[in-house]
Amino acid sequence: MSKAPLLSFDDALASLLAAAVVVAESDTVSTLDAVGRVLAADLRSSLNVPPADNTQMDGYALCAGDLKGVQGARLRVSQRIPAGQLGARLEPGTAARIFTGAFIPEGADTVVMQEQVRVEGEHIVLDHLPRAGEWIRRLGEDIAQDSVVLAAGTRLTPQAIGLAASVGAATLHVRRPLRVACFFTGDELTMPGEPLRPGAIYNSNRFVLVGLLRSLGCDVTDFGIVPDSLEATRSALRRAAVNADLILTSGGVSVGEEDHVKPAVEAEGELALWQISLKPGKPLAFGRVRRDDSSAAAPAWFIGLPGNPVSSFVTFLMMVRPFLLRCQGVMDTDPPRLPMRADFNWPKPDRRREFLRVSLNAGGGLELFSNQSSGVLTSTVRCDGLVDNPAGRPIAPGDTVRFIPFSALGA
Repeated sequence: MSKAPLLSFDDALASLLAAAVVVAESDTVSTLDAVGRVLAADLRSSLNVPPADNTQMDGYALCAGDLKGVQGARLRVSQRIPAGQLGARLEPGTAARIFTGAFIPEGADTVVMQEQVRVEGEHIVLDHLPRAGEWIRRLGEDIAQDSVVLAAGTRLTPQAIGLAASVGAATLHVRRPLRVACFFTGDELTMPGEPLRPGAIYNSNRFVLVGLLRSLGCDVTDFGIVPDSLEATRSALRRAAVNADLILTSGGVSVGEEDHVKPAVEAEGELALWQISLKPGKPLAFGRVRRDDSSAAAPAWFIGLPGNPVSSFVTFLMMVRPFLLRCQGVMDTDPPRLPMRADFNWPKPDRRREFLRVSLNAGGGLELFSNQSSGVLTSTVRCDGLVDNPAGRPIAPGDTVRFIPFSALGA
């Protein structure tokens, strides 16, 4: 019997995103506590920013017309205007001492920075002939009143909440955090701190995936390691489905005798096993798990990741992360792919789409990590990101490749 063709990475991701349902519930939270949350509604500005014409520099405010085009003009300083205080109307033929951020007084239309002025008692002599409007920030130059400052679906970074604060938003209307339950199958798994018996391995996937989920603002319920049995796996699925929007696992989705996730999900809901044209990765399980019979809520989504640590890591970043973001209302889930120079040779590409681990070098190019095995977790720490390489494409030094920084993926 011939094998079914591999599902393309783009088609698999499109299917995941099409299935994603944005959480309906929302909260109003303090702007100071909103980092990592997703806006549920547009944030509009109630004011202009800046709220009035103001100076970009410490210097002297004056009317350019008073200079009559003559450099070296001498003007009396008629007032002093610190930031946060309003000046009086400027007397004709005078200048106002003014400090960064202070509002421009009526009658002035220009600022000369203090480095271009000589002070002589109560007067200044200009060593520079300014043009009208110089060093002035105009009313509404940054943000116009009633304009959309942050659109619904924006994931709030520290600078985004700073922007919200700059227009006076004390609270923000945000989607509730996505609830994700996770567990990890395999009798060989051992937790750090416990003795490592023969044949066992430490459960690194638990730490990686829980950390990634939390970095995306998810409310995580961690059920830990589940024994390799059908009943234990079904029990974990039933418990996870009570409150979770998504159940995430790693390992156990193959068809071996000790791989119980597939039959367990099929018994508790429905499952599709995808073989994706993706390296590292390839196997991905996607489906739904029924909730308790008394619940009218929709089933919980289920995603099963491969067990190899790098495969699990990369598949999460490239497939699960966009799904989670879309469920939170983020529409633009595609990470940036930066054109960069390859300083390495990759003469024998795989027939699958590859995500190669690379590091930035001092010359502005990319170096390939020496071991691209799906079990080499050190590569995820020592590298700076991934090269998204099309299936079957060799890479030679000097070629332009598509680089996805880990920093753009929250990793």
